[in-house]
Amino acid sequence: MFEKCEGIVLRTVNYGESNKIVTLYTREWGKVGVMARGAKKPNSRLSAVTQPFTYGYFLVQRSSGLGLMQQGEMVSSMRSIREDIFLTAYASYIVDLTDKTVEEKKPNPFHFELLHQTLNYMNEGYDPEIMVNIYEMKMLNSLGLYPVLDKCSVCGSTDGHFSFSIREGGLICHRCLEKDPYHYKISPAALKLLRLFYYFDLSRLGNISVKPETKAELKKIISAYYNEYSGLSLKTRKFLDQMDKMGGFFEKG
Repeated sequence: MFEKCEGIVLRTVNYGESNKIVTLYTREWGKVGVMARGAKKPNSRLSAVTQPFTYGYFLVQRSSGLGLMQQGEMVSSMRSIREDIFLTAYASYIVDLTDKTVEEKKPNPFHFELLHQTLNYMNEGYDPEIMVNIYEMKMLNSLGLYPVLDKCSVCGSTDGHFSFSIREGGLICHRCLEKDPYHYKISPAALKLLRLFYYFDLSRLGNISVKPETKAELKKIISAYYNEYSGLSLKTRKFLDQMDKMGGFFEKG
């Protein structure tokens, strides 16, 4: 029996001469793998709807193993992302992080909405670096990580000057700095954004403008936290880091 689902294409793998194995993240069923027969053929009705980042509705026959995709109805191809190598790199990391973090066939409508909104904002021209930072902060709980961002992770104090401690797993106040000599200094602006990214509802995102030095702080702390605790080593993340080192060589203009 074929059933309709709302989904986003996370990745595809060519299979045989004309088929694709497509990993979908769906609102109804979570992450599922499906065979799209003939999708490699340019004239196939499945060719366009099985491109990475595509959001739409899919008619799928589920099974205990690989399902079967019969047809798809595209809502958005995320065209702006796919036509820009810079945006593609950021979006690739976001879907890669999703693919490696969520479990097979475990629906989570909150995560589905988070992924859809994040890609949509990027497609509409929101700052991709900031969208990645927001997504990374919001994916922490899925990885079993709960950074302490509302008080000192050592003494519990809510007042004072704060730094960020990877060792202690969150904020550390000026009175407890000796507990971690390797703490990161953090500006009030970066601290406010870390908290905002972790706690706020993404659907309420307005225009957000962040200074380059604050962006650098956020990236350094979030990356260090992920490196220490996530257990992930993603090629898409390494590519973003290389792009960053090349000073935006891949950026438009």
